Amino acid sequence: MRKCINLNDGWRFNQKNDQQSYNIDYDDNEWVSVQIPHTWNAVDGANGFEYDQGAYWYRREFIIDIAEQDNRVYIEFNGSNSITNVYVNEKHVGEHRGGYSTFRFDITDVVNFGESNLLAVQVDNTVTDDVYPQMADFTFYGGIYRDVNLIITNQVHFDLLDDGSKGVYITQNEVTNDKANITVQSLVSNKANEERKVRVWLDILDEAGEVVTYGTDEVFLKPKETRAVDIPIKVKQPTLWNGKQSPYMYNAVATLQSFNDTIDDLRIPFGLRYFHVDKERGFSLNGKHLRLNGVSRHQDRKDKGWAISKEDQLEDMELIKEIGATSVRLAHYQHDNFFYDLCDQEGLVVWAEIPFISIMSKTELEGINPKQQMRELIKQNYNHPSIIFWGIQNEIQIGGDRPEVRKVVKELNELTKSLDSTRLTTMANVMFVKDDDEYNYITDVVGYNKYYGWYQGQAEEFGTWLDEIEQNGLDFPLAISEYGAEGIVQYHSTTPEVRDYTEEYHALYHEKVWKIFENRPFLWATYVWNMFDFGANIRDEGGVKGRNNKGLVTYDRMVKKDAFFMYKAHWSDEKFVHIAGKRFVDHADESVNVKIYTNCNDISLYIDGQLHQTFSGDNRIIEFDDIKLSDTWTEIKAIGSDGKEEYKDVAKFQKVAESNPSYLAPENEGGPVDNWFKLPDLGDVEIEEIEITDDVYSTKDNFKTLYSNSETKAIIEKYLPDVEDSEMFNFLEGMNAEDMKGLAPNMFNDKLLFVLNKQLTKIKKS
Repeated sequence: MRKCINLNDGWRFNQKNDQQSYNIDYDDNEWVSVQIPHTWNAVDGANGFEYDQGAYWYRREFIIDIAEQDNRVYIEFNGSNSITNVYVNEKHVGEHRGGYSTFRFDITDVVNFGESNLLAVQVDNTVTDDVYPQMADFTFYGGIYRDVNLIITNQVHFDLLDDGSKGVYITQNEVTNDKANITVQSLVSNKANEERKVRVWLDILDEAGEVVTYGTDEVFLKPKETRAVDIPIKVKQPTLWNGKQSPYMYNAVATLQSFNDTIDDLRIPFGLRYFHVDKERGFSLNGKHLRLNGVSRHQDRKDKGWAISKEDQLEDMELIKEIGATSVRLAHYQHDNFFYDLCDQEGLVVWAEIPFISIMSKTELEGINPKQQMRELIKQNYNHPSIIFWGIQNEIQIGGDRPEVRKVVKELNELTKSLDSTRLTTMANVMFVKDDDEYNYITDVVGYNKYYGWYQGQAEEFGTWLDEIEQNGLDFPLAISEYGAEGIVQYHSTTPEVRDYTEEYHALYHEKVWKIFENRPFLWATYVWNMFDFGANIRDEGGVKGRNNKGLVTYDRMVKKDAFFMYKAHWSDEKFVHIAGKRFVDHADESVNVKIYTNCNDISLYIDGQLHQTFSGDNRIIEFDDIKLSDTWTEIKAIGSDGKEEYKDVAKFQKVAESNPSYLAPENEGGPVDNWFKLPDLGDVEIEEIEITDDVYSTKDNFKTLYSNSETKAIIEKYLPDVEDSEMFNFLEGMNAEDMKGLAPNMFNDKLLFVLNKQLTKIKKS
């Protein structure tokens, strides 16, 4: 029978790149003792541009009982970033390229049974041109950050070397309210040197553990042969996996039997469901419309990076449940299988994806690594009912409009459909992809990452854009795969505005945008960016280095920002009352406006214990204007009722002579990425109208095009001398200066664009 032995304890870690570290007689006494999960970037990964990247070593010893010497032994890593080389007793047993999936190596022939064995692992988080991601807006934490296990099996077992999968695939061929026709495919592997005959037995259990139905087949395996065994199964009157309403799960218990012995067994949870996306009516699950109110999640957290525990993941899930989300986009890579399990159990619809993001390699043009990561993502997570969308790329167009990028995106879609024809493919296009671009027709459905109200324009422009798409006739099912704004709970304003980083603007932004989305049912999903603040080494804004602060919850999960409660008021049935702006304590004005987020119909507001006003109605956002402040402290209490119980919240405000200077963000005058570059001194410039024709260069051409011509490159370098050396240049290649005007308005202003165009338009295109 199969055994799984956890190896998380007892590791030694070396912060030096010593190539002899896999030698048995190597002295590691000076190394640091660590426990898996582990990353060496727990702190520096979220503190600014520079963080530790390189090849570091882990070592530990293990013993396998001599009684196991006739069995097979595998080493399993559930997450190690990003290039991992594994040595056992000085023998190199394998390399894995990619930082997010499970991988295993057969180490049977190199272990000493009944004796001590040395396991040495080199992990390298250096970015290379053939492993993804190449560049992205999040930190690439190095380390063995998920569980490490030994798996011991019989010589005949369910295959463990099929791209990290369990070796059992449950395909839902036809599912309705009345019946479910499925096929269970088992990959059975014979590692013995002689032929073996085994029986595959499959029991389908309901939630109570009772057998609903079963299937069986016999297979003769040649020496060293792996064979697929397909068993058709029919479930009559199935109980469907129905999202949060009823996330019903069956179990497939697959066993291998030889004579009277069970030699291997697996328990595979699965749920039965059917779904559809309509370009006009959105998403439906089991024949009924389901609004996918979604949040996106990165897996890291403060002082831990990616080396998080199951308790951390449970806390994340509880927060996602509390807000009332029905869907989660697990960005931008494969997450821990444990979290996909949680999504199954809680009924959250999942968008799962690979890190084919931002830019494609300039040298490896076939997409070998993203295709590998897609195979791993699908095969390892094939049986999760929560996963309905496979994401094949995120903003890959940032790196420029390259034919090889389009080719790989198409091939990734084809690969995904060949591996799993039962789910839908999707992608997240960067905001400047045109509405009629072929990218919108490659996958089954599509999402856009749009940031009106933060990186460009005003939040209200979401409505204008969506109305234009609808009026022109929507030709593809559309989702908003990302939208958001930075919100730092230290900063506050009575007049919040775009790019001021205040908690008030963060909340107001989400109020405006959600109202727009709520009234457009053709959107098959919307995903807040992000549920949690996360580490992003390339960022330095709002006075915070190394962070993306768009989360509804802080990086340490300690503070739910006001916007969190705005969504909870609209999405959750759990009754509550929340007074917004509680952290905006000091007020220099004579009065304040009090905003309440709630899903209670009856709200009473008390000022210093005295009833001020009562509101009745179904509004989720209630405002009480012009509340006079006392000379010192004023207590505001809001009490809501559902007719049975009361729910309350309290805030205290202090009247002060002058505004609190700590409430003002240091960058509130500029754009969110103005600090990436140095503003050139242009002197006095009188802007004139310039005619731009298609046969000349201009700021409408992307930076890659301008840098490919020596004359236009010289012009760009004259006025933007630091751009090519910037950490962000790879992001810029696919953009033009017009795009950048929305991202960095102080830097790419009308004056700079005029000066550039005045010279660029003098150069003819060949």
